[in-house]
Amino acid sequence: MASIQPLGQRVLVKRLAADEVSAGGIVLPDTAKEKPQEAEVTALGTGGKDDNGNDFVFTVKVGDKVLISKYGGTEVKIDGEELLILSESDILGIVS
Repeated sequence: MASIQPLGQRVLVKRLAADEVSAGGIVLPDTAKEKPQEAEVTALGTGGKDDNGNDFVFTVKVGDKVLISKYGGTEVKIDGEELLILSESDILGIVS
């Protein structure tokens, strides 16, 4: 099984499943579903330095459930699994 190690201040996430049924009880086909904005962090980048030369510290950790921007990041497919690489700044918040 292949794995991806993001570089710099990037984060690898896996989108969580979208709702199968609308609020009104209608079953949604795949083409009508929006991409979910909730994801799980699967890997962190290598870090780096911020503008002041200090080590960059990630706010999220592997296993966190997060909200991501709708159109941010780059989609990749590894071993049939769809993942997303995005900058930590594209993460809107941590879901608790």
